Amino acid sequence: MLDSLGAFVPNGNIVFEGAGQGPLKGYGFALKDIFDLQGQVTGFGNPDWACCRRPSSAHAQVVSDLLGAGAMLVGKTITDEFAYSLNGQNKHYGTPTNPEAPGRIPGGSSSGSASAVAGGLVDFALGSDTAGSIRVPGSYCGLFGLRTTHNRVSRQGVLPLAGSFDSVGWFARGAALLEAVGHAVLGTEQGRGQGGGSLLVAQDAFDLLEPPVQQALFPACQRLEQYLGGATPVRLAEGLDSLSIAGDLFRIIQSYEVWQNYGAWITRVKPDIAPDIQQRFDHAQTVTQTEMEEAQATRDRYAQILRGQLDEKNFILLPSTPGIAPLMQAGDLGGQDHRIRLLALNAPASLAGLPQMTLPLASFQGCPLGLSLIAAPQGDEELLAFARAFTDHCDGEAGPLTVGYLSKPRSSSSGASNRFLRSSNT
Repeated sequence: MLDSLGAFVPNGNIVFEGAGQGPLKGYGFALKDIFDLQGQVTGFGNPDWACCRRPSSAHAQVVSDLLGAGAMLVGKTITDEFAYSLNGQNKHYGTPTNPEAPGRIPGGSSSGSASAVAGGLVDFALGSDTAGSIRVPGSYCGLFGLRTTHNRVSRQGVLPLAGSFDSVGWFARGAALLEAVGHAVLGTEQGRGQGGGSLLVAQDAFDLLEPPVQQALFPACQRLEQYLGGATPVRLAEGLDSLSIAGDLFRIIQSYEVWQNYGAWITRVKPDIAPDIQQRFDHAQTVTQTEMEEAQATRDRYAQILRGQLDEKNFILLPSTPGIAPLMQAGDLGGQDHRIRLLALNAPASLAGLPQMTLPLASFQGCPLGLSLIAAPQGDEELLAFARAFTDHCDGEAGPLTVGYLSKPRSSSSGASNRFLRSSNT
């Protein structure tokens, strides 16, 4: 396979045939280089890590599940070093191309997986999501992407970053395939999930966006509201002073867990690491157990409140990212403010262990822009069924969805309005 996008690791064209028959027969997939493959070294995005590792003795459980469903593995994709970034850049192996936004970053840390799917090199790809590593590249590259309920999918044979947040996820260009992969991975039958529900609009999340970005999302939000028969405003940061606090809580706990996992190795080996990744490790070693325990107590209270807003019949609507993918040549990749807002938007579902799907429903300045839905714990099938049903509805009502995102979002003529988003634009 010709890797025209720089999405795969060096010598990453590794093929494992799937079962002779199954629901995913005929589909090819790739996986992020944090998943074990029998006979292969799991490289974790860093040569110093890879050089002293032995080949894995078995496939990660989720890989075995997909092969058993008939899918064919065609390669390993680049990840940010140690999966510890949302940018999608790797100083050792390069930055995978964002096919839907050339010259812009793909998002990380599941960067190669998103690039390979968006560019049509594979039908779907596995990634992981700790702080948004499915949701962010899904939004930037114009893909459907699901972060699953924490611990819903086995992480056996998957390298951890911060275990209390890490979740397996995957990308696809279409909702139907995303759902089919979900049934194979989650072990549920086709038809599980109702595909309906009511809409809760996270007003404080949309308030983090600049007005032009809000306006770009408005037609898709309106179509979602019309499809579900209305919407109710909620605060995603209910129980906290602001969403930035959610980001702060996440950062403290994640940093502590990362250092517990890798601090001794980092100190002993002193590996060659990109400066931004090194800065995160340097900060991680300063977080004390007391700080972590205080943050964890607040997290527990917040998670209970957030879960309490959800049941099997509703979804929380929010932006997947504060805007489109930053330009690669921008030295600060959108700036500190962009990174703070990015984490604030993605921290809530991570803190509460909730499933969240990014849907490629909008564009801004010619680039993809995702909207997200958060569901109740174990509501993965409901999200998958809803995405399929909604996109089928859009195909019939307003013309087909393009590969990636709605190239020309339009509002319906029914006269309904998304008053919650409109009020936040004033």
